[in-house]
Amino acid sequence: MIYRMTWEVKIGKYRLRTIDSVVISKSIENLADTATITLPATHINTALQVEDKIAEGDAVEIRLGYDDRLETEFKGYLNRISTDGGSLKLECEDELYVFRKPVKNAEFENVSLKSLLNYVVKQTESKAKIECDFDFRYEKFTIFKADGLDVLQKIQEETKADVYFADGVLHLHAPYSKVINRKAVIFDFTRNIEKADLKYMTLAHKKIEIEVVYIDAKGKKKTKKFGQSGGVKETVVAGSTSEAGAQKVAENTHARIAFDGYEGSFTAWLVPYIEPCYKVELRDAQYGRKESYYVVGTETSFSSSGGVRTIKLGRRI
Repeated sequence: MIYRMTWEVKIGKYRLRTIDSVVISKSIENLADTATITLPATHINTALQVEDKIAEGDAVEIRLGYDDRLETEFKGYLNRISTDGGSLKLECEDELYVFRKPVKNAEFENVSLKSLLNYVVKQTESKAKIECDFDFRYEKFTIFKADGLDVLQKIQEETKADVYFADGVLHLHAPYSKVINRKAVIFDFTRNIEKADLKYMTLAHKKIEIEVVYIDAKGKKKTKKFGQSGGVKETVVAGSTSEAGAQKVAENTHARIAFDGYEGSFTAWLVPYIEPCYKVELRDAQYGRKESYYVVGTETSFSSSGGVRTIKLGRRI
């Protein structure tokens, strides 16, 4: 069966009439989802002129699919218009684009993550709602000459929590704790997986020791260890927090990398639809496996050559 590629891309008040390709990257490991729309330099022997019609900050919506059955793959803002390499590229960023505004310098003591997020949302004048169920407190948190995105990046790096934007909501959760779909999306190696770069690993093959470096309430540098002593060491700098906070950072880090199951990614088509925080069920008849995994990232590519989605797996759930 042959499917007809169909698409719809809107930027500002305009709908694009031609594209060369679209690449959309989404990941809970990166704060912002991005999309790159490549346009031909000319259309019907006429050089394309877009600067007088669209501008940075314009709203962007990308819908892709087959036979006019379209799925909204990306919503965000135009971040940059590039003419590198003889073609026009429209670089887009999701709703975290609005967090690039500067925030006032501030110093907080014994502050929760939710309070910090509220401060950033207010300072950037974002309309985002906040969903934060991660109970973590900083003994001290300093903001100096930073924008909203800088603050969120610091929180993500130091807590190892999942920080991302989806449907008007700024999310902050412990790793793998937020699952969007109750029923797993099924991918079978014999049916709807085009290619795979996966390796099946067990904890017996990867002993891991997490070392968290943090500053306590008295300003003293301390360390907290978690996992198997003598294993591969992963060091995390957690900033100013309590021993309990350092323990949570250690558990978050360990949860991301220590599990039995497949590691890597596989490539499928645009259907069934899937995105980060989805649960997938991998079926491998050759080895008699049927296991569910958490999706941490996707990269969707769309052009006249076809549409594919590469899916990066997190831990087994």
